[in-house]
Amino acid sequence: MSTIAAIATAPGGAIGIIRVSGTEAINIVNSVFSKNILDAKGYSLHYGQIVETSESGSHIIDDVLVSVFRSPHSYTGENSIEISCHGSRYILETILSLLIEKGCQMAQPGEFTQRAFLNGKMDLTQAEAVADLIASSNASQHRIAINQMRGGITSRLHELRDKLLHLTSLLELELDFSDHEELEFADRSELEDVAYSIEQEITKLLESFSAGNAIKNGIPVAIIGAPNVGKSTLLNALLGDDRAIVSDIQGTTRDLIEDTITIEGRLFRFIDTAGIRHTDDTIENLGIKRSLKAAKKARIIILMRDDEHDYPELPSFDLRPLTFDQHPCVVIKIHNKSDHFQALNGIGIDELKQKLVYSAPSNDDAVVVNQRHKEALTMALADIQRAIAALKQGLSGDLVSEDLRLCIQHLADILGGEGTITTPEVLANIFKHFCVGK
Repeated sequence: MSTIAAIATAPGGAIGIIRVSGTEAINIVNSVFSKNILDAKGYSLHYGQIVETSESGSHIIDDVLVSVFRSPHSYTGENSIEISCHGSRYILETILSLLIEKGCQMAQPGEFTQRAFLNGKMDLTQAEAVADLIASSNASQHRIAINQMRGGITSRLHELRDKLLHLTSLLELELDFSDHEELEFADRSELEDVAYSIEQEITKLLESFSAGNAIKNGIPVAIIGAPNVGKSTLLNALLGDDRAIVSDIQGTTRDLIEDTITIEGRLFRFIDTAGIRHTDDTIENLGIKRSLKAAKKARIIILMRDDEHDYPELPSFDLRPLTFDQHPCVVIKIHNKSDHFQALNGIGIDELKQKLVYSAPSNDDAVVVNQRHKEALTMALADIQRAIAALKQGLSGDLVSEDLRLCIQHLADILGGEGTITTPEVLANIFKHFCVGK
């Protein structure tokens, strides 16, 4: 595999970093560095100069710090070098050109992380989390990405894999040793219990997608109420900007207005909706329908009223179950223009923000944020449910095993193929835990 190099920092900073990875990384950097690092230990730091040599002589490009990482103890699992220099675009590009001249190839986008995955330094979920970490713009997004990079989802999937290995081993016992009456192995009720626990774990991961997606893209908050109760004024107060038009004329807001704000490290996506009332105005009615649709997708609803307007009629959904689009929804009721809350004067806004943070989905546990993961989990859930149905019907273990193999494969796909259970592993588990043949 070729040795690659790339600029790893955005332009404009005081310090820039160039990364090099591959079998010849140390040799190539050594050829342009003023000090000999051929025998340098891994995790060592060296001060010197990058020197360009030509027919006219040698000249220093920059004073640099060279960090040495030796295989396999590096980000990519290969010999790697990080060159820290001044952040001048000229300096960075000159050093990169010199490295390419000496034998490096320009790295493709994401190639360092791709090599980390291919070299077993991380699984596919961790590799995907690198991009999420780079793109994180608030504490919640950062925590989710860090959790996934450190194996939050991976550990849950490995736990599922262990249970599937146990279940598969029990089935192998049933299939291979059922003629030996002197041997004891699990009956069908135990098989069903293990399968049910797997189903519950997969279901829990799937249910976390709604919360994870909301945290990643902004927790949707719909502001719902009759015309002129102060919805647009509230949106402006929360955002600290005149984002929405405020008017005494009913029906001013005829379309959805969205904007985001970070509160205590959590991203909220606010939706100011059209006032809900009975009207003959065709355009306003379209806005009201969009408002109701937005409310169904929200995880938090701020339901506003004032002394002149009672809670509006919401004919398209019922607030009582507090559940919309298969996810839990919290309703915060606000009495505007009261002694305790006045959107126009900013009274009660800080308290409302605290309620929003308290009502937001938690990001302390491993959550699924990737659509690819959701699809694989959905298929794995269908597989294990078919296996449970087959066990209940008393079907042959061969049929149950086929569904289990599909379930295992779909879970392994999330990790990039890692985690598939092999026949030798099943046999080893049987003899280790079930003492067949003593």
